[in-house]
Amino acid sequence: MIIKPIIDTKDIKQVAQVEAETWGMRLLDTVPDHVLTAVARDGGVLLGAYQDDRLIGFTLGWLGLIDPESREPAAKKLKLVSHMTGVLEAYRDQRVGYQLKLAQRDWALSRGLNLVTWTYDPLESRNGNFNIHLLGCVCQTYLEDYYGEMSDQMNEGVPSDRFRADWWIASPEVKSSLSGKRDQMSVPAVLSELETNGYQLINPPRKGPGDKLRPGPQEEPAGGRGVLVEIPVDYQALRNSDLDLALAWRIHTREIFQLFFARGYQVVDFIYQKPPHPRSFYLLEKDHED
Repeated sequence: MIIKPIIDTKDIKQVAQVEAETWGMRLLDTVPDHVLTAVARDGGVLLGAYQDDRLIGFTLGWLGLIDPESREPAAKKLKLVSHMTGVLEAYRDQRVGYQLKLAQRDWALSRGLNLVTWTYDPLESRNGNFNIHLLGCVCQTYLEDYYGEMSDQMNEGVPSDRFRADWWIASPEVKSSLSGKRDQMSVPAVLSELETNGYQLINPPRKGPGDKLRPGPQEEPAGGRGVLVEIPVDYQALRNSDLDLALAWRIHTREIFQLFFARGYQVVDFIYQKPPHPRSFYLLEKDHED
């Protein structure tokens, strides 16, 4: 596999197929070729992962402002907005997306940028683990129904709430995550250690019909160092099998994250336990320094 900029018209036309397969979209709903061309050739970044000359993944981004409302000179407030990173299904879990993000980070660092941001669904456990734990992003911004109603297979039927992931690409925390030093213990061990150190699970779920986990009542933290928020392990499967329960989890977690972000907490890690007893948690701390 090699990663290189996508600039030629022939290569740009391959992006739509990867995009459509990644998000379950119709080809006519993908980003138009002329938009990709403009971004790729005029200051943005469009990188492709290739295997045997076939495009198997891509990442798309452009320059944006850290604070769009600020009147300071734009050159002092630039960041990279990473809008999409997609990989063909047959090549997932082969670190293609990870390598694309590393290449994107190199692109940004070489141009003097320190921050890359993007949005993702906070209930997508797989993305939470990738963005927060593996890449070292943090989050303190909750965007309610950010894209409005969406019709693709991954988003149809639920509000398009999003986290804005902040990737401080030159920070010690990110360097530590990318070095592989941020080991992940088993969930029981993590929970025990966190509880000992003053962390609290504030929404322990309860089992409902069919052993499906339902949102538990939110507990007020006792004033420890941080809180844990549990989310469904496979939100897509839940959405497809029980839309009402998926909506309940959306509203439940929306209220929690909005409340704790307003109190000064931010997401600093993601804890994931693999099958046969999978569980997923966000770890939030108050006044955490990047």
